[in-house]
Amino acid sequence: MARTFTPKDAKRLIEQHKDIQSGLTKIEQLSARYENEIREAAKALVGREVLEQLKNVPIEEINREKRGFKTKLLREYGYCTLADISGASVYSIASIRGISEDTAYSIHHVVKGLVDKTSQNTKIRLSLDNKNVESTRLIVALSKYRQVQPHIESERQLISSHNRKVGYALEDLQPGTGRLSWFFTSGRNKQKAEESFRYLTDLLSSDYAKEAERLQQETLHIDQLQGSEGWKDFSENSIRFFNILEDIAPGILGTDDAVYGLPEDLAREIQKECFFPDGLLCELRRYQEWGVKYILHQERVLLGDEMGLGKTVQAIATMVSLKNTGATHFVVVCPASVISNWCREIRRHSLLSVTKVHGAGRTSALKSWIQTGGVAVTTYETTGFFTLENDFRFTLLVIDEAHYIKNPEARRTINVKTIGNHADRMLFMTGTALENKVDEMISLIRILQPNVAAQVQSMAFLSSAPQFRERVAPVYYRRKREDVLTELPELIESKEWCVLSGEEEAVYEASVLGKHYAEARRVSWSVDDLHKSSKAKRLLELIEEAESDNRKIIVFSYFLDTIRKLCDLLEDKCMNPINGSVSPNRRQEIIDEFENAPAGTVLPAQIQAGGTGLNIQAASVVILCEPQFKPSIENQAISRAYRMGQTRNVLVYRLLCEDTVDEKIISMLEEKQKIFDAFAD
Repeated sequence: MARTFTPKDAKRLIEQHKDIQSGLTKIEQLSARYENEIREAAKALVGREVLEQLKNVPIEEINREKRGFKTKLLREYGYCTLADISGASVYSIASIRGISEDTAYSIHHVVKGLVDKTSQNTKIRLSLDNKNVESTRLIVALSKYRQVQPHIESERQLISSHNRKVGYALEDLQPGTGRLSWFFTSGRNKQKAEESFRYLTDLLSSDYAKEAERLQQETLHIDQLQGSEGWKDFSENSIRFFNILEDIAPGILGTDDAVYGLPEDLAREIQKECFFPDGLLCELRRYQEWGVKYILHQERVLLGDEMGLGKTVQAIATMVSLKNTGATHFVVVCPASVISNWCREIRRHSLLSVTKVHGAGRTSALKSWIQTGGVAVTTYETTGFFTLENDFRFTLLVIDEAHYIKNPEARRTINVKTIGNHADRMLFMTGTALENKVDEMISLIRILQPNVAAQVQSMAFLSSAPQFRERVAPVYYRRKREDVLTELPELIESKEWCVLSGEEEAVYEASVLGKHYAEARRVSWSVDDLHKSSKAKRLLELIEEAESDNRKIIVFSYFLDTIRKLCDLLEDKCMNPINGSVSPNRRQEIIDEFENAPAGTVLPAQIQAGGTGLNIQAASVVILCEPQFKPSIENQAISRAYRMGQTRNVLVYRLLCEDTVDEKIISMLEEKQKIFDAFAD
């Protein structure tokens, strides 16, 4: 039969399809290549960090075990620190007059051991404030890996749907590439070659070829990614970056504790627990997924993770997993100040439906939730109106800021217990459950698991902390930031001591002598004109520095009058303040506006209102106008900015005045924090 194409046409068509297949194969190989780049870049960054540490270690450290090395000679040749000698070869060391080759080998061996030991204990941090060649190289490799994954998935689907048929067609067309081979080909195979030629020709103008071309072009762009693009990607997707890094280079972030502090037997059980994330719209860190499994397995627990570790998202993920196994109804009880934030976070991070049971329409909202299911979000104040039929059951009750119900006699505690009688599972959450009194924590545990509370009631908690922790592990779980979020940028705290002017001193003395203690706590802010306030002057300087460093600022004060004066002083630089009278919806609007505001913008907040339950990662500078009476209050305020997802070093400034009540309160705070840490750990 006469053919409709020439051997040249067949060869060209085969070559075109082989080019497409080769291009798709190269996309598949990118994942392994970028993984290797990540490992190498991480290793180089660790090397840099080690070198920085060794710069502070004097050369005399090589004689720690009294080896008798002549360090004076080494210093004379410029080897003053371990960093100086870490890169030196044996022959360089042996070239020093007075040091033999054998001694040089020994020195090299000792130094290598110290470097290796330092490397094992070195963890890396990635921050927009700490860019260097090595960290940029790692960020670029991580960004390439992250961005290429969906393209690899598309490439696999494309190959899966076409590869076999294209392979057969290319094979069937092969006889058409030569005149002699065509002559000896059977009529049936000639027909197959003709069909394959038409199929392969049509395929070049189909979605297959267009998609292959798109994937190759886009992966080429990813492969040429620059440092600035990588850092921008990191600022927007930091959680994904850290998860990738943990998967490819385990332990590089210092989070190599696979069970996060739980007793071994319990941890083994938790590990087997199934988690079903379908419908969860965010990515969990490994420690968060572990927390979800703990909640699912133990059923009635108090999650006491430090602030900023994402307790809210762990609760949402738990509800999602339960929904995927047949659950329909959930309840969240929270302070009124964060009810809008809870509704927003549930919608943002999951496909769960949300019903706000609060305010004038609470009765109809409750009825609607009972009928339709989803998550009912209500407040402590509304729990008295949250009435359910005796036989009504729901799957999970989440209590946010559970220390609100530490008093068993309080009306809201009784109301929560009543609602809890209808719940199959209970999750209490708080970063400050303990304060300084073990009784408060036990009162919460008693609601959840009375048998555990009975076991620990009589324990002398400070002297038996390890035993206490093991006993409460089935119901109380607490992770610290430094243990699970080792990649967080630095938290840099500074006490800014101000000296009172004559006018400030006169106002302060009058407050003290008149026994107006609240007025005395407002030292420096109590002057009529803030231009004469030493704290206000320092505040303005800090804001100016922050603006020049492209940062935004949160300013916290306990006192409404101080907040008002700040707003008058800062004028246009200032957002609307957050205080107790601002509705939850409006608070969230203010925070959204703050996120879109330029550098140098200040968000003033009353510490009781803005210091709990809100995520304000847009800010990386926190200023405390006066010290508070509880360390937990300050820690909560700082954690609004210093939390998972923060990509800049967080700078905390405490404005204090010498020879005033500030000194006394700071001293008391530090002592309280020591007591809290000793027990909580």
